[in-house]
Amino acid sequence: MTDELCNVLAEDKVFGFNDLFERVFDNLKVRNAVSGGEEMLRLRAYEKLQNLVTRGLVEKIGKEYKGTKRVHEASSEYLAQQQED
Repeated sequence: MTDELCNVLAEDKVFGFNDLFERVFDNLKVRNAVSGGEEMLRLRAYEKLQNLVTRGLVEKIGKEYKGTKRVHEASSEYLAQQQED
């Protein structure tokens, strides 16, 4: 979920939560990575998004969200690289 949020938010766009969730949900379905109901995934996505905002990796503008230049730091690939260093 977090990786997919990072992928979408890395685009230079501003997203409302519903648009952001639809993109993430569609991408997860394509990867066959959807587990649980859509409402549960929506709650998980919102929780993870708020965590990214708190960490300063996503900017909240009113009711919309935009990834910062550092949003990739939350991805599992980035974290794995940090473990190797």
